[in-house]
Amino acid sequence: MNRLSEEIRLLAALSDAFGPPGSESEVRDLLRRELEAYADEVREDKLGNLLFYHHGTEGSPRVMLAAHMDEVAFMVTFIDEKGFLRFQPLGGVTSNLLPGQRVLFRGHKGPVKGIVGTRPPHIMKEEEQSKVTPLEDLFIDIGAESPEAARERGVEFGTFGVFDVKFTELGDGYLMGKAFDDRAGCTVLAQAFKALKDSDCSLIAVGTTQEEVGLRGARTAAWQAEPDLGLALEGTFAADVPDSRPDRVSARLKSGPVVTVVDSTTITHPLVLRTLIQAGKKKEIPFQFKGLPTGGTDAGAIHLTRQGVPSGTIAVPCRYIHGPASITHIDDLRNTISLATEFVKAVSAK
Repeated sequence: MNRLSEEIRLLAALSDAFGPPGSESEVRDLLRRELEAYADEVREDKLGNLLFYHHGTEGSPRVMLAAHMDEVAFMVTFIDEKGFLRFQPLGGVTSNLLPGQRVLFRGHKGPVKGIVGTRPPHIMKEEEQSKVTPLEDLFIDIGAESPEAARERGVEFGTFGVFDVKFTELGDGYLMGKAFDDRAGCTVLAQAFKALKDSDCSLIAVGTTQEEVGLRGARTAAWQAEPDLGLALEGTFAADVPDSRPDRVSARLKSGPVVTVVDSTTITHPLVLRTLIQAGKKKEIPFQFKGLPTGGTDAGAIHLTRQGVPSGTIAVPCRYIHGPASITHIDDLRNTISLATEFVKAVSAK
């Protein structure tokens, strides 16, 4: 199997996996199967973070690569008398994206599918049709007729669900699937770790938990890993779509990995930023800078651990993240893998 098809295979499997915050076991199992043969040591901590160690030469800096395993999701908060589910998003999901979307729950009796419903437009007033339906007015229909029927199928208060979307190759290198934030980053993590298996670098590759609800796993993972440097691997928002103002297009597809200078949680450390830029230029890897200082990544937690960890973020540009499905391009995925790999080599040689 050539490298290109291997990357698509892995991204497809990770994208299709079920992984709400705090319930990342499917993604964790995939990463374990993918990387344990390449690791000198594998650890899983009490929060579910998965740490793969490559022990390099003595005295080489310990570099932590982190990609979060969780995805934006939903939690059932109420079941009404007719069996419709009320819910709360886990992570940054806006209500304008939700009506009509398919949802997959994992109840205690197995998978349950449903759809986010609203009142039919035929019975809405004209002014209602043009408004975004508030989150509290949305519900999920799983085809149950009562609370008892929903519970009989394994759905109850606290049941988690995700968007029900399958990975698809669109052609010409374009790829579509759910949870590219951050299964694209997980793919980069895995492929970079494999590429460095014979290197002298000291590397800890970490699949982190609960990023979408507050960078929680990265904080405890960095505490135990004690890295000298940190790099978060992400899938970030690309806004190269119609009617986007040029100054609001934070990233574009087919323009390479997105390097963060500043976001809402981190100012990239000068050593990390300089090394990323130099590695990209030296190896002729196309890259772009994140155009808007919004959002946050695991680097926000890593860089504040213990005495502080110089950290930064690179990301695969993806359209429509935090929605039902994202679109990215294989060139961007491959170039992000290359930049992450070359960063580790370069910073380890300093």
